[in-house]
Formats: sequence, C-alpha cells, structure tokens
Amino acid sequence: MSTPSLADLPIRRLTPRDLIACADLSQDRGWPREEHKWGLLLAAGKGYGIDDPHGGLVSACVVTQYGTEYRPDLSAIGMVLVAERHARQGVGRRLMRHVVAESGTTATPLTLYATPYGRPLYEELGFKVTGSAEMVRGHFTPDGAASGVATRAATGEDLAALVRLDAEVFGADRTHVITRLPAFADQLRVAEEDGRIIGYAAAWPNMDTHVVGPLIARDTETAKALIVSLAAHTSRPLRTDVDVRHEELLSWLKERGLASVGFNAVMTHGIPDLPGDWTRRFAPVTVAAG
Repeated sequence: MSTPSLADLPIRRLTPRDLIACADLSQDRGWPREEHKWGLLLAAGKGYGIDDPHGGLVSACVVTQYGTEYRPDLSAIGMVLVAERHARQGVGRRLMRHVVAESGTTATPLTLYATPYGRPLYEELGFKVTGSAEMVRGHFTPDGAASGVATRAATGEDLAALVRLDAEVFGADRTHVITRLPAFADQLRVAEEDGRIIGYAAAWPNMDTHVVGPLIARDTETAKALIVSLAAHTSRPLRTDVDVRHEELLSWLKERGLASVGFNAVMTHGIPDLPGDWTRRFAPVTVAAG
C-alpha cells in the first residue's frame, strides 16, 4: 500500500490524549517538550493536527478562543509546529489556512505571537504586525526597597473579581483560562488597594523556569510589586514576555538580573489592533495563548 501524500492527510481535532505526541513534536523541532503548557492549551483550547502514517504528528497547532463559545470575540493561535522531516513542504501553510478559514465562518478576529522565522508565512495569510513583545529570563535579584503596593496570595474567593478585571483589561472573556490558573500555576497572587484588587499575576512551571503570566496591573509600580512577590517564593529563574511599550518595566527587570532572550511580533488578522487596555496588560499567560 502506498503512503498518502502530505496534501491528502486529513486535519483532525487534537484532544488532551494527544499531549505526548504534541510534546514529541516540540522536541523534534528542538523546542522544550513543555508538557505542562501543552496540557493547559489542549484543555482550554482547540488543537488541530495531522497524523503521520508512520507514527506521531506531522504538524500541530492550538487555537484558544475568548468570548462566547459560539461567537468568539478573539482567537489566539499558538504552537504552530511541523515535524523536521516534513518541513518546507507546505504543511504549516495548509494547517494555518485551515484555521484561518474556520475563523472566517464566525468572523472571529485572530492574533498570534510570531517568531522571525514564522512571520513571513503569517504575513502571506493576511496577518499584520501590530506590536512586539520582548522575552526576558534570569534569576531575579530584589533591590530591597519596600513597595507601597500590598500583595498577597489569591484565594478561591478572588476568582470572580479576577475574571471581571481580566475581561476589562484583556478585552474579551477568559473565564475558561483564568479559572484554570489555581491548578496550572505554582503561584497566583493579587495586588490590593483599600480592599479592591488592582492587579494579579501567576507564575507557572516551565522546564527549569517559572513563567510570569498573565501579568495584569493598574500601573508599572503594581506590576513590579507583583513580580517581587512572585520571585520571593521561588528559587527558579523567572521568564516573561513583556509588551515592549512597557519600557520602564523592561528596564527594571534587566536591572534586577533578567536578560533579553528575543522578540516576538504581535500580529492580528481581522482587526487593526488587540482589544482591551494595553497599559494594564503587561504579559500574556503564554505567547501560545495570548
């Protein structure tokens, strides 16, 4: 029996049962396996993949929808991967065209974070660059200065307030992601003023680091206080992806021991810019989910 051509292999929905295959695909491309992150994405989002007749996945990606289930306000595309043995044969383009076409049936705007390598494909598909995020990583060194912003560990009673604040800042409802943070993250902390939550941040495990995200805060000082509180409860290096417009926070992080790792272009399709309030949106949950 002859092996089907790549163009004839069907695209199917992935489920959490495909987690190991997705992690294997990441490893195949020289990425970390990131099984913990894949678990969140496959549970909260919609995975798409192409099976290799010889085993494993030819390609995969995940789409995380925000807003109502039947009429999403925004969809974030991430983890677009093609196995090395099938690279440069149009597989990634085919998978992306499928995802874009599906979003077109509901007129859902799209967003993604693009590496320099992937950006030309996304531009070909109609995505426009609307911003940039800088990844920084390293052991955080506190300066010892007292913060005027009060922070504490989040509790179950805070979740409703976090969902409301997040929707206001992000510009779309992310209840299905935010309510998973207590189980997904090692830390979830809030900043308060007069009993009102003015920001929150999570730190979740990713290989040998703790990724700070999401980071939502009223202002830069609040964002700093949240990062200090997270760093105080971990010995791992921190990693986060900060909107480059937050220059003060990025400079402060670099002064505190984090170094620039690289940049990703923020791209959109169907909208001129992301919804919400960027001045309070400092870092995403993960670039794979917006």
